[in-house]
Amino acid sequence: MVPRLLERYRNEIIPEMCKTFNFTNKFAVPRIEKVVVNMGVGEALQDIKILDKAAEELGLITGQKPIIRRAKKAISNFKIKEGNPIGCKVTLRSNRMYEFMDKLISIALPRIRDFRGVPDNSFDRAGNYTLGITDQTIFPEVDIDKTSRSQGMEITFVIKNARKNEHSRELLKLFGIPFKSGD
Repeated sequence: MVPRLLERYRNEIIPEMCKTFNFTNKFAVPRIEKVVVNMGVGEALQDIKILDKAAEELGLITGQKPIIRRAKKAISNFKIKEGNPIGCKVTLRSNRMYEFMDKLISIALPRIRDFRGVPDNSFDRAGNYTLGITDQTIFPEVDIDKTSRSQGMEITFVIKNARKNEHSRELLKLFGIPFKSGD
């Protein structure tokens, strides 16, 4: 079964992007290569169970088992030693990526209190977009009664073939990501 957003990308977004930016070839149109969901859990230094719980919730949200990220170098001010577990990460590709994006756009983002859109200035030089979320309970898989603490996450959309940030912004807008209107 083809995910809804992948079908939408093939049938609606590619022709629209070709028309808007005068792409002559459909393979020149930017596409989302992968979505990386990252949770930094600094409190895991005192209690490893917090990291286990965060990894379990991230697995429920994404449908894929997260990997535990460890500190690459020691930082004495934060009492971090090299090799300490400090977070978890999931890289989503193909069908799981489109299903996660669909859930994020149509279910999770509208559940944020006083939501007025996501910031449109979080693009890097390569055209990738990073979205920060402060609470994991906006996803329907997370049981609010069983969560002991609020945990934030970063969601990075890695976009291939984006020559300019405008191309990436338009691609994400056509997928349905609600950017803030002019401030």
